[in-house]
Amino acid sequence: MSVAHSLISKYQLQPHPEGGYYRSTYRSPLVLPSSSLPLVFGGERPVSSAIYFLLEQGDFSAFHRIKSDECWHFYQGDPLWIHCLDRQGQYKRYTLGAGSQADYNYQLVVPAGTWFASEPAPDAAYSFVGCTVSPGFDFADLELAGATDLAAAYPDHQALIYSRCRLP
Repeated sequence: MSVAHSLISKYQLQPHPEGGYYRSTYRSPLVLPSSSLPLVFGGERPVSSAIYFLLEQGDFSAFHRIKSDECWHFYQGDPLWIHCLDRQGQYKRYTLGAGSQADYNYQLVVPAGTWFASEPAPDAAYSFVGCTVSPGFDFADLELAGATDLAAAYPDHQALIYSRCRLP
C-alpha cells in the first residue's frame, strides 16, 4: 500500500467534490450569527473550521473560490502548487512544502474570493496538507469555476484554467 493510501485509510479521508481526499477535523462550537457577518454568507457560520486534504500525483483540486480566507498548512509528502487568480486579474503560483527553497511555504493564506486550484508539483507522489477556514467553511460558500467563464475573465491563463477545471 502506498503512503498516500495509508494516509487516506488512517485519517478516513473521503473524495472531495473539487478533487482529492479530505476529512473535516474541526468545527468551532462558537458560532457567528448571520447578523455579524457580511451578507454574502447568508447565514451563521462557525468561527473556524479545519480539514485534512490529500492530493495524489495526477489529481488536482479544481479552480474554485470560497467566501472566507483559507489558511493552508503543509504536513507531509511532496510540494503542492497552489494556483491563484486574484480579483485584479493577476496570476500567482505558490508552493506549499517543506524545505529551504526560497519559494516554499509551510503555510499560505488564500484570501476570500480568490479563484484557486492546487496540484502536486511535478514528480511529486502526493501532498498531505490541511486547511483552516475563518469564518468556518460551509459547502454553500463553495463555487466551482466553469472553465469557459473563468478563461474569459483571465484570458492570459486559459491553458491552465481549462486544464484545472472540472466544469465546462
